[in-house]
Formats: sequence, C-alpha cells, structure tokens
Amino acid sequence: MSNTIHIQIDRADGSLQRLIGLVERRGFHIDGMNMADEGGTRRIALTVRGRDAGRSIDNLGCQIDRLFGVRRIEATPVISAA
Repeated sequence: MSNTIHIQIDRADGSLQRLIGLVERRGFHIDGMNMADEGGTRRIALTVRGRDAGRSIDNLGCQIDRLFGVRRIEATPVISAA
C-alpha cells in the first residue's frame, strides 16, 4: 500500500538529497513526488511504499521529522481505484 507524506522543509543545500536518501535507506520506494517552493521553504508531497510488509510508515515519518530543516510532516494513505 502506498502512502503520501506531506513535508515542509527548508530550501537549503542538500535538503532534498538528504530526504530522498533517508527514505530509500529506510526501505521505501518512492512512487511519486510533487514540489512547490514557497519563499525559504519547500512543500513536498512524497508518495512511498515499503519494500516489504515490515516497513512502518509511522517510523519513517518520525525519522523524517528529525531531519534538519523539516518543519512539518503528515502521512495519509493512498486509496487506489482498482
């Protein structure tokens, strides 16, 4: 199952690279990403899914929240129309 994580992060050198690296190291695939710059911050909607059933979106959210420059995070499940 995919989840969309909404993140507000400072527009600093390497901030996007740190975010993507963390998501991949924690065992998640990135299925999609939307970004919008707002002054000194960047809003990111990141759609992710775990590589296996043992991956917790809540743990990933806590880890992202601890990244330098992250101001807000919210995760919502993606409901697929199948």
